[in-house]
Amino acid sequence: MARAWARVRTNLRESAGARLFDQWLKPMQLEDSGDADRVRLTLPSAFMTNWVRSHYADRLYHEFRAVLPSVRAVAIETAAVRDMGGVTALAAPVASVPAVAPVAAETAAEPVIADAIERPALEPRYTFDRFVVDASNRVAFNAAKALAEPGPVRFSPLFLHSGTGQGKTHLMHAIGHSFMAAMPGARVIAMSAERFMFDFVAALRARDTFAFKARLRSADLLLIDDLQFIAGKDATQEEFFHTVNEIMAAGKRLVISADRCPQALDGIEQRIIGRMAIGLVADIKAPSLDLRRTILDRKAAELPDTKVPADVLDLLAGRITGNIRELEGALNRVVAYAQLTGETINLDFAVATLGDVLRGSVRRVTIDEIQKLVSTHFDLKPVDLVSARRARAVARPRQIAMYLAKRLTTRSLPEIGRKFGGRDHSTVIHAVRRIEELRDTDREVDGAVRALMRELEG
Repeated sequence: MARAWARVRTNLRESAGARLFDQWLKPMQLEDSGDADRVRLTLPSAFMTNWVRSHYADRLYHEFRAVLPSVRAVAIETAAVRDMGGVTALAAPVASVPAVAPVAAETAAEPVIADAIERPALEPRYTFDRFVVDASNRVAFNAAKALAEPGPVRFSPLFLHSGTGQGKTHLMHAIGHSFMAAMPGARVIAMSAERFMFDFVAALRARDTFAFKARLRSADLLLIDDLQFIAGKDATQEEFFHTVNEIMAAGKRLVISADRCPQALDGIEQRIIGRMAIGLVADIKAPSLDLRRTILDRKAAELPDTKVPADVLDLLAGRITGNIRELEGALNRVVAYAQLTGETINLDFAVATLGDVLRGSVRRVTIDEIQKLVSTHFDLKPVDLVSARRARAVARPRQIAMYLAKRLTTRSLPEIGRKFGGRDHSTVIHAVRRIEELRDTDREVDGAVRALMRELEG
């Protein structure tokens, strides 16, 4: 076994290169496994053990099998520390976790090999084909797709910034999924900046920063989310800076996100900000009304056996304006409440279910604002909308104004009716229903309503 180990070490040094071999593989020690068919290797730290298991379990097994065909398993373990009269010595632990699952000697089947590729914890739903693109996020989307493509790196790092819940994390995970699909053997690491800090502090306490550094810097694609969380953390920023330098110097891919552009990140060192500016900085703006509506359409289409009326989707898209995550959450809430109560989803049910959400998110639009804007749009006087005139040129804009008042304000139906010349609440109901019907069949009416809603939202 000792001669076989010497041969394996020589082969590993030639194939891995002197630098990687000296850092990771040379510290391995051959231990007595008590079984001639089982190889037992130990390393001085858990960090090193995990790295070798992830990257070389398969290779070590096949190297030993090439030299000793009788080998059926290779275990890679962390050596335990014993105190021997004031002298610290390394010894293999009694219980160990094998890197390669052993098999019975009488079977000829190949053993189960541990996965040699580190797999990041990516959200399965966050892929490029599920990302809705429009003018507010097109640059960021195209940059993300370009970075995920195999071949020479066109730019690195890619810095994505936006407010909360606007899609930057979705794009980062989509990059990871796409890159791994194109490069199955690539090593991808995804973590938040906060996790970077926690892992770095843990490595400091364990006095094993070397393995922490090597793990991150060996990544082919490194994804760091929410950079703002390490603001003011000097030691973490020092390590982050060197990690960024190593990744960039090696020509590998780096993606970083934050809630602000690099220059607006208070508490982040200027040298880190300078590194971010070397690559491509892409922002994701607040979603437009059309984008919010498209996202809801796609989300609603994925709901099993649930029909969400168009006016409910219009309500959500119109009222919840800044955060896609909240938008999707509101739709989920309406659907869940309907399923739990057995109620039919309609506009009144949605308003009753989301009353607190709608009140907290809506801009304080007044009926007076609506009347003024509608009269301007249709070249009328505001007094026309509250008059008794029934000509179609006045009646249709009046119905649209009532519809918008119902959609965009918290006023009751009788209150809306009084603001339109003292009309009855049933007249308001008729106007709302009529405009809802026309929006499905009349492009001109639908276009006017959309334009007016965009204007009223500011």
